[in-house]
Amino acid sequence: MPVIKDGQLVEDDWTFMPDSVPLDEVSRPVISLARWQGESRALRVRNLRLGLRLPNDADPAAVGAELHRFALIELEFPTFRDGRAYSQARLLRERHGYLGELRAVGAIGRDQYFFLDRCGFDSVTVAGDEAELARALEGWFEAMAEISVPMQPASDRRPPASSLRERRRAAAGAS
Repeated sequence: MPVIKDGQLVEDDWTFMPDSVPLDEVSRPVISLARWQGESRALRVRNLRLGLRLPNDADPAAVGAELHRFALIELEFPTFRDGRAYSQARLLRERHGYLGELRAVGAIGRDQYFFLDRCGFDSVTVAGDEAELARALEGWFEAMAEISVPMQPASDRRPPASSLRERRRAAAGAS
């Protein structure tokens, strides 16, 4: 399934592996939190490059000091109305210092793209035929352009309106 990453549609080179399937079958496996909790010792020894899929009801602290072991963390959006993964993303970035790729998976629509970016997501899964994928990417660019100055600070590091006002005042005072 393709993903939108860095403003481009790219083929996903990660594969979610059900708990019953051996990891030897793919080079970049994404595993469930349950699998990590059950097999973490064996997985650490193998030193695989791993991705982790966190259900939206899991506390990111459940992975804790092991976050650095995951190059990718997928956060689930089971329905459009369920936004708990936004909070997970903010916690991972701001409280736990996760620097790897955060990916939104599931029921994600164009109206969510800007907020995903603000919360620290790097990529979003998209599905459909070629025309639907093109519309999704067009929607990404539209969403990113809709709000030029956010009101509050967030994980995306865009300066909020308050800091822009402070800079103007400082510049006016220096003149």
